[in-house]
Parts: sequence; structure tokens; C-alpha cells
Amino acid sequence: MSCYKGKYYDELIANAAYIATPGKGILAADESTGTIGKRLTSINVENIESNRRTFRELLFTTPGALQYLSGIILFEETLYQKTAAGKLFVDVMKENGVLPGIKVDKGTIELAGTNGETTTQGLDGLAQRCQQYYTAGARFAKWRAVLNIGPNEPSQLSINENANGLARYAIICQENGLVPIVEPEILVDGSHSIEKCAEVTERVLAACYKSLNDHKVCLEGTLLKPNMVTPGSDATKVSPKVVAEYTVRTLQRTMPTAVPAVVFLSGGQSEEEATLNLNAMNMIKGKKPWGLSFSFGRALQQSTLKAWGGKNENVGRAQAVFLARCKANSEATVGKYEGGGCGDLNQGANESLHVKGYKY
Repeated sequence: MSCYKGKYYDELIANAAYIATPGKGILAADESTGTIGKRLTSINVENIESNRRTFRELLFTTPGALQYLSGIILFEETLYQKTAAGKLFVDVMKENGVLPGIKVDKGTIELAGTNGETTTQGLDGLAQRCQQYYTAGARFAKWRAVLNIGPNEPSQLSINENANGLARYAIICQENGLVPIVEPEILVDGSHSIEKCAEVTERVLAACYKSLNDHKVCLEGTLLKPNMVTPGSDATKVSPKVVAEYTVRTLQRTMPTAVPAVVFLSGGQSEEEATLNLNAMNMIKGKKPWGLSFSFGRALQQSTLKAWGGKNENVGRAQAVFLARCKANSEATVGKYEGGGCGDLNQGANESLHVKGYKY
């Protein structure tokens, strides 16, 4: 058997292709309870289940926003939550043509034998959890591996360990009906050059696809969620055009054409920066056999969260901000975003969202 061809084979390929629909992308609303708690604290809102549910309902029920999304990644709690009117969130999504997804990893732990590098937990019991999530309506999954650039990092041990973890997760997901999003995030932390980021990203992606092949993962039924190739957070910024050139070249050198789409993470870029970089990639001429889209969390939510501020009277304004960001990123997936297109709803969109050593 060259790759997975089990009972979900056709469904996986169809769902991966659907998520890759041009003009659509993914909202990553899968922050853990602790992480969304930090976001809520920033607007003086208590981290309790009802407040987490209220904010996510605000996002999922924004009039007109879901037409720009093909998938929404959920945290386990959210997969089973309902709107205030009693409708399951997953049903709201399905009725609007959006596939529900689920974060399945259990976070990172230090990798023994390295200088503070990490590996991702969550393989134990993953098959059973995937079955439960599929029954609950999920059709794709996400697993985040984290690597960093340092004087001797990432080590080959870290690269291999994280690539194998991603591949094991991916085949388990496929055997249980979920399209795996493969996410090897190379953190932006540091003062490294864009050339260094490109070199490391190439090494990491090459290792990931070698491991996916070894584990007989069906690539047509997967998506890739990588970092954009940028200079480090402490280095001088470059233009979107330069980011686009380095990122697309890195993908051309490492990514099989069988994979339907790349759904980039924002990695702490400002909302506007992430959108402009994505747009620049889609304006590049040349070989791009996969869709180039987004799977943004902070870069779709931050200004919306601030506009809401935990107050019912601000819901309309917050939803208008969210709609504007969704539309902007939809335009960027086809190279038609002209920048600053959210007008007065663009306030705060240029603020850096970088958090050193970011954890979900």
C-alpha cells in the first residue's frame, strides 16, 4: 500500500479540496482554556465557560462572515457548545457551508537531550478521540509542532521527532475520518535573517514530507499549516513582496503538488501584516500548484475582541470588525487585497501580536 486507502479515502480528499476552495480560509478558534483566558483578561472579562462561549458565538454568527471561511478549528469544549438559542455551533457552521475542525494535540513538552526544544503530546488515545470528534461533527484536525531558530537550533533530533509526531498524528486522523492539518511552526522569536528562516523551513518541511510518506499518509487528504518565511522578531522587517518570494520558493522546493493547499499561520504578525503577506504570495507569478490561504487565530480575532470588550452593546461593532478581516483575507487568497481596506474598522490591525515562545 503506497498510502492510506481506507473507508474514508474519498471523503478525506473531498474535504481537503473543499477547505482549499479559493477565496476561503480557516478561522483558528481553538485556543485552550488557559490561552483564551489570557485574551479575555486583556479586556477585563472573566475566564468562565459562559464568556468563552459568548465570544465564540459572536464570531460564528457574524452575518456574512462564514461565506469567507471553509473551516473553523475548535477547542474540544467548543465542539459541544451551543448558541444562546440552543443550536450546536457545529450545526451553525454546517448550515453555512463551513467544516468544523478540532485541535487534537495536548501541547508541548521539553524534548530530552536538547537545549530546551520541544515535542508535542497527544498521540495516546488519539484514535478513540478522533472517532468521538468525527461523531460530533468534526471533519478535520490540527496538531501543532513547535520549532525554534537558535545558534544550533533546530537540532536534527528536534526536526525528526516533530516530523514523526506529525506523521503519526496524520495517519491516525485519516484512519478515523479527519483531514489532518500538518502544522510545523518555526517560531519567529530571535534576530535571524529571512535567509536563515528559509533555510530552516526548507529542512523542516522536507523532513515532514519524508515522514508523512514513510507513514503512508494520503497527501491529497491533508493540508499544510506552516509559518511564513520572515526575518526574526528582533530583526529588521522586509516588504510583503520579499516575504512572498522567500515563502513561495521554500514551498516550491519542499512541498508535493498532491497537497491541495497551504493554510498559513499568522505567527504573531499584526492582522494587516499577515493579510498583506498572504496577498503578495498570491500575486506572484510562477509555479504554485497548491492554494495559498490562511488559518489565522489572533490575526482574525484580536481587533474583534477589543471592539467587543465583553459588552453586549458592542457585539454589532465587533462583528463588523470580524467581517471586515474575513473579507480582507478572502481577497488576499486571490491576490486582490489592496491594504487598509477595512476603513475605520482597521483600528489596531497594525499592532504586533507577537508573544515570545507562544503557547496555545
